[in-house]
Amino acid sequence: MILTKRFMRILTRHTWALCFLILGACTNASDQIRKIPLVNFFEDPQRTAFNISPDGNYISYLHPYHDRLNIFVQSVKGDDVIRLTSAEDRNIAYYFWANNEEILYLQDKNEVENQTLFAVRKDGSKERTLIDFKNTKINLISTGRVTNNEILVALNKRDSTVFDAYRLNIKTGRLVLLVKNPGNITRWVSDANGKLRIAIVSDEVNETVLYRANEQAPFKAIVTNNFITSIYPIGFSEDETCIYALSNQHRDKRALVEFNLKTGKEHREIYGNSQVDVYEGVYSKLKKKMVFATYETWKKQRQYLDNDVKLMYQKLEDQLPNTEIKVTDKDSSESKFIIRTFTDRNPGTYYLYDSVDDKLTKLSDLNTSFKEEEMCKMEAITYKSRDGLSINGYLTLPHVSSGRNLPVVVIPHGGPSARNSWGYNAEVQFLANRGYAVFQINYRGSTGYGKSFWIAGFKQWGGKMQDDITDGVKWLINEGVADPARIAIYGSNFGGYSALHGLCFQSQLYACGASLSGITNLFTYSRSVPPYYKPYQRMMFEMVGNPEIDADYFRAVSPVFHTIKIKVPVLIAQGGKDPRTNVNETNQFVKELKEKNVPVIYIVKDDEGQYFRKQENKLEFYRQLETFLETNLKKR
Repeated sequence: MILTKRFMRILTRHTWALCFLILGACTNASDQIRKIPLVNFFEDPQRTAFNISPDGNYISYLHPYHDRLNIFVQSVKGDDVIRLTSAEDRNIAYYFWANNEEILYLQDKNEVENQTLFAVRKDGSKERTLIDFKNTKINLISTGRVTNNEILVALNKRDSTVFDAYRLNIKTGRLVLLVKNPGNITRWVSDANGKLRIAIVSDEVNETVLYRANEQAPFKAIVTNNFITSIYPIGFSEDETCIYALSNQHRDKRALVEFNLKTGKEHREIYGNSQVDVYEGVYSKLKKKMVFATYETWKKQRQYLDNDVKLMYQKLEDQLPNTEIKVTDKDSSESKFIIRTFTDRNPGTYYLYDSVDDKLTKLSDLNTSFKEEEMCKMEAITYKSRDGLSINGYLTLPHVSSGRNLPVVVIPHGGPSARNSWGYNAEVQFLANRGYAVFQINYRGSTGYGKSFWIAGFKQWGGKMQDDITDGVKWLINEGVADPARIAIYGSNFGGYSALHGLCFQSQLYACGASLSGITNLFTYSRSVPPYYKPYQRMMFEMVGNPEIDADYFRAVSPVFHTIKIKVPVLIAQGGKDPRTNVNETNQFVKELKEKNVPVIYIVKDDEGQYFRKQENKLEFYRQLETFLETNLKKR
């Protein structure tokens, strides 16, 4: 993390102006920066989620129709555009090419359980429902792998707590139960030919990998680990004696490995990184081998395992300099690719790349309503926690500022088993455009930094994880970046819990706070798991705490029991169909704040779940957030 270390060396009170110039946070020497309309940050893109047909002749994408994202198809030449779907209530959730003629897509009926799987021909004809069961969730086992018109799916229609494996014929609609889940299988894995070969079993604490040589053979256990140690299968080796997997068995950082199915032991490490986890291994069906591994320090980086693929990326980098490049889809011959580029200041562009001709064709920009130079740079930072851990994160400074004594919005990420990443973030850029420094923290318990760092967050939701956030805010104050009187904290889900926790227990740090679907009560959160989360219940107890055994701790750190400690304005947003944060409990939380004369803005959307997905609801929330921060930070 060279840039991070450089940033740390020069980031002192006496040299902040020099740091500000070096980082390039102020790229415009004028005294004014354009206030970009809020809708430009959060409106749905005109064209996104591009895919290519297996034969490479057609391109599909999502495009707004009646303010909802729907599927469109065109030829690779850009003509013959056809709209395939007409969703008006909710965006299309997910889609992919089943073959050269048909597309399969998932659509949520609501934000709780109901999902429907549809098929439609590329000319828009013969749209039909394939799976539609009440109170059923659909998991695609063999995503993008349709063999002999058949696809593997996992459904919890028989028993809401478990997912059975089925084989679906997309032509006839015939659904056949392939393997009945005995109650402890949490994941199914197919091979390249669409055969069900691997199952992951959990007893709520330990995980076992089951394997069978073919679909007629019984599953046999080959290795068992505590859930803290994971072996995540990616694909089979060419001779099918091994699987490629991401594993942190016998190591702290997850690596890309080859795992022997006969011996149940790791055959070899393909690639590992001493600093961070390997989070992705990319497999080529055509080459029948792993072609690169991806890891993320302060930026995503690739370790190439195939010279042809390395050469292709080098050619792309020559044509698309100073951007991050990601292959999002490819045809079956692996000669035509959908490419997406992005930076921290640009949401990106989609391209079609023909590797045979080395030809790059622009498909669509994700957002043309602002210029890249109007956006602000996201820089990596590192600081020490009070107990000596290195905590990484990102700091985005607004244009036209001295870099000192700024109003700051602290955004803890959700999860918490997740992490902030470098790249374009609409929330971050929106807030920076409004003049705020934005501080994102990968506190302990975040993923990507190894097993030990993740485990350090166990049963620390209301403890050391929050201390890491507090230590980061104090570090920002000590460095002279933050105005101590103008700091807000805002987040969603666990980030919303962190925001409310900070307002309760670090009230002297924050001028205000905002929460979207934030957890208010750890008792309720631990007990309100969806039925199909039951196999993970004891894992959750180990990570978060047991509401019976750890009742005193839960009461001590749940914001719902400490409303009296909140003294500053709060904005709370909640979806009425959120399965994990009960809207009635949030209603009571807000009521208690109002009774204590705490200024509260409360936004409830009965038709939303954990996140606001409808365009009109998102825009309303961010308008309220903008006014709330303006009132409580800028005018303070």
